Amino acid sequence: MTEPTTTNTGAGHARRADRASAVWPVLVVACAAEFMVVLDASVVNVALPAIQAGLGFAPAGLQWVVTSYALVFAGFLLLGGRFADLYGRRRVFLAGLVVFTAASVAGGLAVSPAMLVISRGVQALGAAVLAPASLTILTTTFSEGPQRVRALAIWTALASAGGAAGNLLGGVLTEYLTWRATLLINLPIGAVAVLLAARILPADRHRAATTPGGGRDAEPARGLDVPGAVAATVGLVALTFAVSGVPERGWGSLTTVGALAVAVVGLGVFVANEGWWSQAPLVPLRLFRLRAVTVGNTAMLLAGVSLMPMWYFLTLYMQQDLGLSALATGLGFLPHTVITVVVGAQLAPRLMARIPARVLLAAGSVLAAAGFWWQSLIDPADTYLSGILGPAVVMSVGVGLLNTPLTTLVTSGVIDDDAGAASGLMNTTKQVGGALGLAALLSIGAAYTSAGRVEGDPIEPLGGFSVAFGVMALLMIAVAALAAALPTPDRRSCDTTVR
Repeated sequence: MTEPTTTNTGAGHARRADRASAVWPVLVVACAAEFMVVLDASVVNVALPAIQAGLGFAPAGLQWVVTSYALVFAGFLLLGGRFADLYGRRRVFLAGLVVFTAASVAGGLAVSPAMLVISRGVQALGAAVLAPASLTILTTTFSEGPQRVRALAIWTALASAGGAAGNLLGGVLTEYLTWRATLLINLPIGAVAVLLAARILPADRHRAATTPGGGRDAEPARGLDVPGAVAATVGLVALTFAVSGVPERGWGSLTTVGALAVAVVGLGVFVANEGWWSQAPLVPLRLFRLRAVTVGNTAMLLAGVSLMPMWYFLTLYMQQDLGLSALATGLGFLPHTVITVVVGAQLAPRLMARIPARVLLAAGSVLAAAGFWWQSLIDPADTYLSGILGPAVVMSVGVGLLNTPLTTLVTSGVIDDDAGAASGLMNTTKQVGGALGLAALLSIGAAYTSAGRVEGDPIEPLGGFSVAFGVMALLMIAVAALAAALPTPDRRSCDTTVR
């Protein structure tokens, strides 16, 4: 009687092995797409002076090369997240890839400032569909447990690497080729990704359409929440636009006040629509009954305020204050990239198998805060080795430790039908935090400088830079405090041992 049992057991192991070998290629495709999306948010940063000279941008208009991407990306992420739930993950993933790649080519071939700004906006639209679709594919392909933790660790680490790699790749391409290559590079990458996705991603399951009464003709309850999408997009774009223009216009200008009013109305309509009016809410408010979603997204917002603007400030410091070239600036980000990736992909998931995720999140946040605070103490006499490298090591270890548990916790406990909405919400929170954080930190730095001039105090050359990193440190302490309110999942679900 033991032979059949042994045979059945062997067959079961074989089936599980076959399934495991089938799902990991999905991770490769999802990570490649996310890497492209995050990379393109930063790849043009070090190329901005060359773009200004090549297309004749006015100094005030140059910011829109970056801002147009950030605004559209943040505004459409919620809608993009819901697309994957409603129209099929594979179908939406491929559509996002095609739009993103085509817009990258258009931007690389731009002959005017307007053409480049519009292309960047369309590129962000494709990214807003692609980013949540990639995370949705992961969370529905890998069930909660060790495999999902490992997959999310790799996905998160490569996303972090994309931001830093964008600066490095942008510097290399700009210095040895042309700024256009920073966008045209997406053509071969995107083409390969489309071919791989078409072959690897499983076909979308057909969803039978049902009427409210139970028929199979129409599906209004599963339709797209257009009013909610429009209200959320208008509100988020208006809010980001208002805050991003404060350094030039001030808080009291009619433009800023008007944009803030539009943001309040848009976001208010969005909440009312999701809670009471819509039969198919874009972001079901029931998600916020999950403590992991509510507290986790608050922590994600504060982390985004700190982590995303970091690259902007360091890029300007290395080029303007240290006088480094575009290539040298890109190379200067290698410690941030390598340490974050190694710690996030290797060390963090192993530690999650032994200690609660929220404890690791708190520890990583405190360590990142220490790195930011150290960075805020920079002196005009410092060099790269004395002023950048040390803080980079500390903050990068902290970021690597906090990213994986935060991403895991904020997407835990969500049913498959809401996975796209939860992914879109998480990505939106991160992007909105980064966009608003950059604008707010620039405003704080400008206010510090203006106050010093009015009072007749000597202005420190790096005063705004130091204040910005000091605020980032305080925000990371707040993230560590929020970690205490997050749920503690079963440690066995974080075990990354391969079985």
